[in-house]
Amino acid sequence: MRGLRGKRVLITGGASGIGAATAKRFLEEGARVVVLDFNDEGLRRIEKSLPSLSGTISADVSDADAVARAFGELDRLLGGLDVLINNAGISAPRPFVDITPEQWRRMIDVNLNGVFFVAQQAARRMLAGDGGVIVNMGSTNGLMGYPLSADYNASKGGVIELSRSMALELAPKVRVNSVCPGFILTPMQEAEYTPEMMRDFESKVPLKRLGHPEEVAALFAFLASDDAAFITGHYFVIDGGEIAGGLASQ
Repeated sequence: MRGLRGKRVLITGGASGIGAATAKRFLEEGARVVVLDFNDEGLRRIEKSLPSLSGTISADVSDADAVARAFGELDRLLGGLDVLINNAGISAPRPFVDITPEQWRRMIDVNLNGVFFVAQQAARRMLAGDGGVIVNMGSTNGLMGYPLSADYNASKGGVIELSRSMALELAPKVRVNSVCPGFILTPMQEAEYTPEMMRDFESKVPLKRLGHPEEVAALFAFLASDDAAFITGHYFVIDGGEIAGGLASQ
């Protein structure tokens, strides 16, 4: 991709899954990368697997004060920020009528409030500097209904609308988009679904397979690059055709 070499990049939720694949991709593009995650063990693993990282930061994105402190550490590590991949999130399928107030709050706190807290800190730095790019993690769940995911769906719908609003306010110095993956085979997904459920899901995807974290990482890299310089305020679906006909909800 054009324009990523030397860019200062922060990836939240970067210790595993899509985040880890994205960190690897940006390093391959010649960027300077810092990973932020709540999982200290995961951070230790990625430090070993990607020794060229510029650093790692342990923080809970749902805690605004912790995010502010994390960005103080980011300033020390990178001296600024050009690209934010706002990827951190959680998922926990459960029936709508069984969702407790605590579970609802935790989902919104991480998936929506966390995106807001991190993006706000990033945007302030980008606006004060030479601009930048923010890409937030949405989901196909934020675009159509899925059962057993009401709290998750609501959080991702919020991210998509937040991203569009940010794009309007932060232009022209900062571009903002969101990425909406379908079923991507990550450790989080493997923990939630049985092999039988995965096979059933594959049968409903037109491309007849699940996505790979590296494919989402490639989309992140494109949207952050100069090749996407005229793209802002949109969501980008990467789902193998899953929602083209509402297949996943059948």
